[in-house]
Amino acid sequence: MATGLLQDRIPGGFSFENCYRLEKSGLALPKATKTGADTRATSGNIVAEKNCEKIHYIADNIYCCGAGTAADTGMTTRMISSKVELHRLNSGRLFIWGYVGAALILGGVDYSGPHLYSVAPHGSSDKLPYVTMGSGSLAAMSVLESRFRFDMDRKEAMQLVRDAIAAGIFNDLGSGSFVDLCVITKDGAQYIRPYDVANKKGQRAARYNAPVGSTAILSRTVQKVEFDVVTTRVIRDMPDPKEEAMDIA
Repeated sequence: MATGLLQDRIPGGFSFENCYRLEKSGLALPKATKTGADTRATSGNIVAEKNCEKIHYIADNIYCCGAGTAADTGMTTRMISSKVELHRLNSGRLFIWGYVGAALILGGVDYSGPHLYSVAPHGSSDKLPYVTMGSGSLAAMSVLESRFRFDMDRKEAMQLVRDAIAAGIFNDLGSGSFVDLCVITKDGAQYIRPYDVANKKGQRAARYNAPVGSTAILSRTVQKVEFDVVTTRVIRDMPDPKEEAMDIA
């Protein structure tokens, strides 16, 4: 009988067996949620802390597992915990989620350049070069996808955003009226309101009040409708004369 000195090659490409350092895991079950984390904190090749807490308290019913820079995860989760506690004190109940219907687009400029993020109502976020949200987002996205370029100047970019918003206005009943723009640079922000009037109200050339009888009646049909008349009589309880006398006295 022959035996192999080496283990069989693992099919399917790269093996992740040795790549679980600093792993955080979670498991959601019908009645409970289980989370876990390791306890090692490193500084380069040095083990700085072998018993570091990586499961952070948020609320009595919420805990958060953190990976990355230990100080950042600790202070970030501590800040979130304080906000959640203030919310609990103001509302008188535990923190809940799922009732906020807000679709957000967050844009800004920092030392590394411009950034654009989208935050969906269910909580997910994306970092994209261009993004649309809202009921008119499909029409606006079609304009951005067909005309967006990374080498656009300021005027071209403003016109592209204007046309994308106008597409949403003209193709969606939930969008309308004016187009507002906000241009953000490292030197500041320029909020233009309104930038363009998409739907201009027209002026009537004449009065269109037709007199009674102007429309010709081509045919007339009279049909008798049979129906039953149902009446209901409500008899209220008569008050007791003795009680009325006592009230008057």
